[in-house]
Amino acid sequence: MRSPMAKKPNYSFEKKQKEIAKKKKKEEKRLNKLAKGPEEDNIPLTDNENIVIESSH
Repeated sequence: MRSPMAKKPNYSFEKKQKEIAKKKKKEEKRLNKLAKGPEEDNIPLTDNENIVIESSH
């Protein structure tokens, strides 16, 4: 005979599963970034390469 109380959810198991999924996704992103290579990281953000910013110290 079953007890009248519903089964209590195992939140720690769910949390661990989410963490594992997050780590897996992060690792896949890291490997994707390595596979693409560094040539995409060297794209300048602006076309104004000759601008000098002076500090007022």
